[in-house]
Amino acid sequence: MKETLTSEMVVMFVFSVAAFFLAMLLTPIYTHFAYKYKFWKKQKSVAVTGEKLTVMNKLHASKIARHLPTMAGVVAVTAIAIVTFVLNFDRAQTWLPLAALLGGSIVGLLDDIINVFGESHGVGGLRSSVKFTLITAIGVALGWFFFVKLGYDSVFVPFLGDLHFGWAIIAIFAFIVVATSNAVNISDGLDGLSGGLLMASFGSYAMIAMLQGNYGIAGFCFTIIGALLAYTWFNIYPARFMMGDVGSFAFGTALGVVAMLTNTLFLLPIIGLLFVVEAGSSLLQIVSKKFFHKKVFISAPLHHHLEAQGWPETKVTMRFWVIAAVLAALGIGIALAGGVV
Repeated sequence: MKETLTSEMVVMFVFSVAAFFLAMLLTPIYTHFAYKYKFWKKQKSVAVTGEKLTVMNKLHASKIARHLPTMAGVVAVTAIAIVTFVLNFDRAQTWLPLAALLGGSIVGLLDDIINVFGESHGVGGLRSSVKFTLITAIGVALGWFFFVKLGYDSVFVPFLGDLHFGWAIIAIFAFIVVATSNAVNISDGLDGLSGGLLMASFGSYAMIAMLQGNYGIAGFCFTIIGALLAYTWFNIYPARFMMGDVGSFAFGTALGVVAMLTNTLFLLPIIGLLFVVEAGSSLLQIVSKKFFHKKVFISAPLHHHLEAQGWPETKVTMRFWVIAAVLAALGIGIALAGGVV
């Protein structure tokens, strides 16, 4: 058992290192075209509720002036796909999360392309309803495969046991895909923030999958971590480029699928609590402004509120990283104590 675990850990290390160096090699190619063809992200000027985003645009005026290119997530997604196809031969465990990663990236790429090269009307990118429909369709399709082809129909509750849902597991699966993809997308708003939070979450799931003996899933998570390390190298303050929706939707979708495959749905809100808080703060702000005509936060999501209160961008990012690391460790601990592994 010990020898098997050691050999599998070596393999996962190879996956992670390969993804890191491949992403590092691909990054100069991306940056050449990104700066040559001006992949500048058009900053939103109008909120979902209709008013102007004066606070956020004031906070990020220097970034807008610098013209940071977006869509850098395509580098990480490409590196992960190549390493998974070439090195990770456990197709039974990697097909579904890889399909989620690629599916989410396609939706995000469409959004980014329209944002960069389309006409801006203060919002930019695909309409929210279109993105929601596309991600939901991906979630339903993957959920069908999860239920019909892989035979899953239950969710494990730590300390209690399995809850069986039958066909309803498809709806649950789709909901998780939509929720995580949007939560990660909302969290991608400061230099280095999303990269650090995602590495912590996927690191936690890599350990859980490895302890379960799901080495294919663990290897996939380590591959993502390697690619994210390369991305974050260039994205930490002051960022050279941004992940874009092609990355945030890809990683968010994959994170939800990994949680379902490891049967740790109830651990996802703990391991990814900051994603929940970020998305929740945006939702609370929208509801409050729409129905009560009042703001709960100076600017939403939470990381912008903290910025508006005077926190330096780097302070918000690094403190979120620390919290994410603690939550990742807590998730592993509950998995061990609750019978998940």
